[in-house]
Amino acid sequence: MPKILIIVLLIGLVVGVPIALRKKQDVVTNPDITLVIISPHNEAIRYEFEHGFRDWYQKRTGKVVSIDWRAPGGTSEIVKYLNAEFANQFRQYWTKALGRPWSAEIAGAYDNRRIQLPADLAEDTLEQSARRTFLDSNIGVGIDLFHGGGWYDFNVKAQQGQLVASDIFKTHPEWFTEDVIPEKFSGEILWDSEHRYVGAVLSSFGIIFNHDELRTAGFKGVPSHWSDLADPRFYGSVAVADPTKSGSITKAFEMLVQQQMHELVAAGVLETEAVPEGWLNGMKLIQQISANARYFTDSATKPVLDVSAGDCAIGMAIDFYGRFQEGNLGLRGGGERFGFLMPPGGSSISADPIGILRGAPQKEVAEAFIEYTLSPEGQKKWDFKIGTPEGPTQYALRRSPIRRDLYDAEYAQYRSDPSVQPYEETEGFVYHPKWTGHLFSELRFVVRAAFIDPGDELRAAWGSILQARSEGRTADADAALAVLSDLSVIDYEAASTTIAAALRDNALARLELLTTLSGHFREQYKHARTIAEGGQG
Repeated sequence: MPKILIIVLLIGLVVGVPIALRKKQDVVTNPDITLVIISPHNEAIRYEFEHGFRDWYQKRTGKVVSIDWRAPGGTSEIVKYLNAEFANQFRQYWTKALGRPWSAEIAGAYDNRRIQLPADLAEDTLEQSARRTFLDSNIGVGIDLFHGGGWYDFNVKAQQGQLVASDIFKTHPEWFTEDVIPEKFSGEILWDSEHRYVGAVLSSFGIIFNHDELRTAGFKGVPSHWSDLADPRFYGSVAVADPTKSGSITKAFEMLVQQQMHELVAAGVLETEAVPEGWLNGMKLIQQISANARYFTDSATKPVLDVSAGDCAIGMAIDFYGRFQEGNLGLRGGGERFGFLMPPGGSSISADPIGILRGAPQKEVAEAFIEYTLSPEGQKKWDFKIGTPEGPTQYALRRSPIRRDLYDAEYAQYRSDPSVQPYEETEGFVYHPKWTGHLFSELRFVVRAAFIDPGDELRAAWGSILQARSEGRTADADAALAVLSDLSVIDYEAASTTIAAALRDNALARLELLTTLSGHFREQYKHARTIAEGGQG
């Protein structure tokens, strides 16, 4: 019996202690309203804004609101989810409410942003009729707000018709000025001219690094350019998130490509020549970073954790992940080994928007949430210290507010990062949408087809090239590198024509091109490896 009692007690401790130490869950019972928000934002952001908005809303209305957060993954997963849900709801409406037959033409037309509608609806084709029907409807998917992600995905959602105009521009026109929330900054759009989305917080992109691992690799100082991630000394030690899973990481790659274009223009190259040449230079740089990469992860936080732990030496990250970890380690006495910086002239400042979805069940409350998020009170949640007036209560979010007036000197004492001044830190970098903005999806596709899917072959070939150089076989290394870096099939023209056309086509066309390109690069990398190892060229 004593043995049995001891075993029971041990089991009780193992099961009970974690439960006892677990943070008390804040559950709202019998709320007056439930607001549904789909978001890639992390738990800390969701917590602070849910609690802040609940208090703010109750003071103004006397009603209790709860938030039902939907977090299926990164922005790319959210986009896929919304596309599937809207397609299903529109089909139900078209076939059941309107009693009209469904077809592939209707499925491809109702949210096609490229379809132009005639002034006279009597002139509509079947596809135009489907498109007009969707835009005139209140079809929804049971979700009120899309909160967080990049400008590109929000812009596509708006053009498709999945986002609708917000009244916030009418209720608070004084907020949408150059001194508070400008429409554009450094070439980036911060809010939609048709009011379908508005930036809620700012983001930039940069390099994370571990000082100890840099020294071990023989790298002096700190990295200062995207090209440092391609340094051969970091072979197998670069941490990168998968851009096909994250719109933010795709944006970081786009910044890298644009910097290559900028540098050519600054050197006197004509823009018409600098753009395609810069694209190819950018692809070569991404290829070498990919060749150095330990992995392409689905988790945007994994690179930060691995670099801070010394499992990787260097990586790419969104600014707030880097700054959060830098501050977190500093509090625990380990901040000196980890760093984050935005490459000078290597990134613009972009917005993470918020927008109301078509058919929002609680549109009035959704409008109130946007008002709170953009108000001085809500904006202080992003970068104020825990416990400061109107600041966060549990988590220091370490993000840059979009409101320009919150960077005034009077708020410096309350901010977690008073030295961060995003409206002043772009180092003259101006984002040019016409250069790469139309190739955002193509960039994701190319990175996957050329560098991620054939990643094993790429890393093996790169390792053989580095080995050849270390052994003094320069001719073999140079010949192999020439083969490895032939990216003519994904140059600017190909991305703008063949690849763009396939992405606009159906899923089968995209899959066929992906298979073709990935196969092409696998064979190319195998050939490069053979040459590097002394085989025939």
